[in-house]
Amino acid sequence: MDPEKQSSEKTKVLILGGTGEMGQWFTRFFKERGYEVTVWGKGGKVEVARKLNVPFASDLEAAIPENDIVIVSVPINATEETIEEVAPKMKAGSLLMDFTSTKVKPVEAMQRFAPAGIEILGTHPMFGPTIPTIRGQTVILVPVKGRSEKWFPGIRQLFEEGGAHVEITTAAEHDRLVSVVQGLTHFAYIAIGTTIDRLDFDIKKSRKFVSPVYSIMLDFVGRILGQNPYLYALIQMENPGILEVHEAYIKECEELSSLVRAHDEEGFVRKMKAAARKYDDTAHALRRSDKLINSRIAEYETIMNSVGKVCGFSHFYSGKVHVGTLEKVGLNEIIITKLASKGTAPHIKNKFIKLKLENLRLLSESELREWRKENLKHTIRDISVLLPEGADPEVVLGAVSTNKNLVACKISDIYNGTGGTEPKNEIKGTERLGVTYRITIFGDCTGSVETEVTDLLCGLGCRVREKNLKPKK
Repeated sequence: MDPEKQSSEKTKVLILGGTGEMGQWFTRFFKERGYEVTVWGKGGKVEVARKLNVPFASDLEAAIPENDIVIVSVPINATEETIEEVAPKMKAGSLLMDFTSTKVKPVEAMQRFAPAGIEILGTHPMFGPTIPTIRGQTVILVPVKGRSEKWFPGIRQLFEEGGAHVEITTAAEHDRLVSVVQGLTHFAYIAIGTTIDRLDFDIKKSRKFVSPVYSIMLDFVGRILGQNPYLYALIQMENPGILEVHEAYIKECEELSSLVRAHDEEGFVRKMKAAARKYDDTAHALRRSDKLINSRIAEYETIMNSVGKVCGFSHFYSGKVHVGTLEKVGLNEIIITKLASKGTAPHIKNKFIKLKLENLRLLSESELREWRKENLKHTIRDISVLLPEGADPEVVLGAVSTNKNLVACKISDIYNGTGGTEPKNEIKGTERLGVTYRITIFGDCTGSVETEVTDLLCGLGCRVREKNLKPKK
């Protein structure tokens, strides 16, 4: 990262708040890219550091000057105080970053408290810790003229090589835009949630009358309500531009409600048309939202059509993979008979389990095949045949390998004649090759697979030897 460092020396990163959810996410991010990461958290959660397999900075005073990059990933209302305490203790040539949702105050604090030899870079990852990868996500960087020249290009490259979209802006512009991007969005969704609470509305019952847009809206409301409320309170309270956004939003709600009370249809239509003109992207928004809705419908249809088949599902949060025969699909959950993998205890075999659909991603065919290949106990069989005259054993192998119930297929032996290992030219009246095909059958398949392969070989003109090699298990 630092061009002055030797390529063999790892860049050291200290994440303050590294035991929090976002801190843990970036601990893994930097570790995967070869950085030497140390974490610190006010709660002293050493067990979190142990789980991440990184050191915990028990002596923070000593750790600060030992690191090349110090990242402040603490609650918004503790950011300036943390910067004030940490920045003066950093070594010359190092980099101070913050991951706060606001930028004006943190960047000002870094400029004020970081000595001249320390570079600073305001940073705002526009995603939460439940996102599995930075690929496709946005990271906002706020470099400061004269204070970011050495480290900024490398940090930008780091995020872009990970697949992120990096946006460069000023602290003031960041806070102005984020007051709507986050402030208005969160405020509106939280208000919908608190309104539903005030109405004592039965959300579970309402899902029986669900429309695609309502379903997606409920999911986004629930997504916000289900996360750390202190974080969302601070996002609303620490950006001074958000109050102006609130006032505009509340005024629009009141005006729209007045038009409805007055049955002023034309007034309502004028309001909506004016907003559409300002939005200037309704056609694209419709297509993007259709894509989102249709992707949900398509996955659900695929799952519905897979009843009775072996399917795999990955849990979004735990990463655990569940594979089994899909028995039943409900509106919000599925039931599978879980496959017995290698080392599965006897009482777990053929176990019915219920899984919530919203927590799952359906595995693709290739992902499912790979899981079955790695986790099931397979059966190996040898099938010995005499090939038709002039037939190529590799071509026949290719035909056999098309059977989707096979983990693998290979030629284990080639010999000449009707059954012995004599040289071909010494066997009177035959030019046929004998070949033994070794097939590995997926552990969840029935015994008919060997018969299917044998029938295919016969259909290709092969003759099965009367004495096959002994089956291998």
